[in-house]
Amino acid sequence: MTGALVCALLATPSVWAKNDTIGTVDTAFKLLGRDHDIIVEAYDDPAVQGVTCYVSRARTGGIKGSLGLAEDRAEASISCHQVGPIQITQAIPRQEQVFSERISLLFKRLRVVRMVDIERHTLVYLTYSDKLIDGSPQNSVTAVPIGRETPIQLKD
Repeated sequence: MTGALVCALLATPSVWAKNDTIGTVDTAFKLLGRDHDIIVEAYDDPAVQGVTCYVSRARTGGIKGSLGLAEDRAEASISCHQVGPIQITQAIPRQEQVFSERISLLFKRLRVVRMVDIERHTLVYLTYSDKLIDGSPQNSVTAVPIGRETPIQLKD
């Protein structure tokens, strides 16, 4: 693998421009480096104003975790909510990855996908992790109903 490819993989930004860390709780003490913990972060959906998703995930501590060399567990939970007036200002795809974050040095990512259930006028958010060779079937799903007065335009 070339150095340029490795740099490109490591530098891939998340699709969501901003996340806020809400808090962390320690799950195991580590003598050297940070403790193992669970982090809770908030992500505002960039295409749907008024929807925020809260994602909790395990972070590996110790020396490897502190240096960014550890592989985090493939476990996450998601809860998305209406936090203000919902506005969808442009057409959105029926299914779209809206967030991705690296959870190991190479090839393992935490992903959030938004799906549109047009029949029920609802946005469904799914979180899972994948790996270049073998992903994890562990996942979490949440849904945000959209009032019928707010149109959902789908991209073709």
